[in-house]
Amino acid sequence: MKIRQNDKILFIGDSITDAGRDRSNKMNLGQGYPLLVAAELQAFFPEKKLTFYNTGISGNRLIDLKNRWEKDCLDINPDVVSLLIGINDTSHQIYKSEETNFKEIEKFEEDYRFLLKSLSQRTDARVVLMEPFVLPYPKERMNWRRELDPRIQIVRKVARDYQTDLIPLDGLFNSAGISNGYSYYTGDGVHPTVAGHGLIKKAWLECLKK
Repeated sequence: MKIRQNDKILFIGDSITDAGRDRSNKMNLGQGYPLLVAAELQAFFPEKKLTFYNTGISGNRLIDLKNRWEKDCLDINPDVVSLLIGINDTSHQIYKSEETNFKEIEKFEEDYRFLLKSLSQRTDARVVLMEPFVLPYPKERMNWRRELDPRIQIVRKVARDYQTDLIPLDGLFNSAGISNGYSYYTGDGVHPTVAGHGLIKKAWLECLKK
């Protein structure tokens, strides 16, 4: 996944991508990994004249993303699309029921495939998919794995089927947390600290080297 001259790079997802952005300013990238990625790429490749967009919205589930996909992705006609979604689908089901709803899991895959199929049909965008993730901090977050793990497997399967790049954030965050402490990377098991956003930025930029 190489960056090309005049590329439009879109980051889309939930609160992890939103990162407090000013939604009244379409060029505002928030305070998280999209800003870090854009800062580094613009600093190292000013001649490429890159344009960056962040259309992450806090609290979004995949169905919310699907409902705004036309306006917040396809209408932009991006050259690179970076997608991170799924943790709110996970938490919604955890709080809704003590049993895994396999129809919801199937719907998650159906809607995820809808996004990528529309991208392939309507644009020539290169795609970076990122796994949703959770850390066992606080310990109660371990209960989220029953809903999160099937969604991670779907992201992996769809990445293979559509030949996209895949960033295995769940493994990266948990591995880093084991080494340096979970609270170093997230305050609640979900939302990254500055170090957590830096970890995502590092993994994202490594896609460029493939």
